[in-house]
Amino acid sequence: MTPPTAPAAAPPLWDPRQVSARRSLSLMALGALIGLALAGYALFTARGTTTFHVPAEDVALVNQQPIARADFYAQLQATFGVDSAHTTPAQRRRVLNDMIREELFVQRGKELDIAATDPDVRTAMVSAVEQMAAADAVTSQPSDSALQAYFNAHQDRYAQEGVMSVRDLVFAQPADAAGAARALAAGAPITATLGRFRGRDSGREAAEDFYFAAKIHLGAALFAVARALPSGAVSPPFAQPDGVHLLYMARNAPPQPFAFAEARAQVLSDYRNDKVKRTTAQYQGFLRQRANVLVAGDLR
Repeated sequence: MTPPTAPAAAPPLWDPRQVSARRSLSLMALGALIGLALAGYALFTARGTTTFHVPAEDVALVNQQPIARADFYAQLQATFGVDSAHTTPAQRRRVLNDMIREELFVQRGKELDIAATDPDVRTAMVSAVEQMAAADAVTSQPSDSALQAYFNAHQDRYAQEGVMSVRDLVFAQPADAAGAARALAAGAPITATLGRFRGRDSGREAAEDFYFAAKIHLGAALFAVARALPSGAVSPPFAQPDGVHLLYMARNAPPQPFAFAEARAQVLSDYRNDKVKRTTAQYQGFLRQRANVLVAGDLR
């Protein structure tokens, strides 16, 4: 007797080894829809696009311009002297409204191009750009070797101010001036010497002065002679438009240079200031090169 034959197995509803045109098109359509959804979300939530959603890092958007939460907290601290956790809702609303008002006025100022007409705004903008260009120079920390080299190259800046007490004596004749020079060198009193040789005190220097003040009072020519005289010395006579001059140096204490350690703070300040000037000049040159500047013919 022949045993019964087992029934054939039913074919699977879905065989991954077989290519299905309908399944392929469905998956492609689903992928396209997902891609479009992600692109739309990124487009409408990107900074600078119109959105009704305020990003977590901001407290408000004013015409899509953000007011940063960090700036808001800093303004709260500056206004009320407490951190954000200890401010009241009324205080937070007040600060936020002030910041929104400021942003609105700034945006309106841009629309009206206030910077082109208001000299104060133009000055502030120039200053802000200069500070931005020089930020690296201001915050840099030069090495001691760089500061030492700068100190050595500009050592005349770092010295204790010199002091002198000098009398400027004027005579009508060269012979009188020469006689007075010999008498003063021998120790004769100034008043008696002036009477004897018919001279006068110019009055330019009546007391002890710092070098810079003595140079102003005497003038560059007389000061150049005076600073070379030691205490108690008399200069040779030299002619000037108002007569023959003779300088008597009662006391001369020349400038004494500081050691690097004493002047380091001033050296650092001068080093940075010079670097700021160079950086600003280079930045100005860069802006000038890329700009289209037309100058009137009569000012070229």
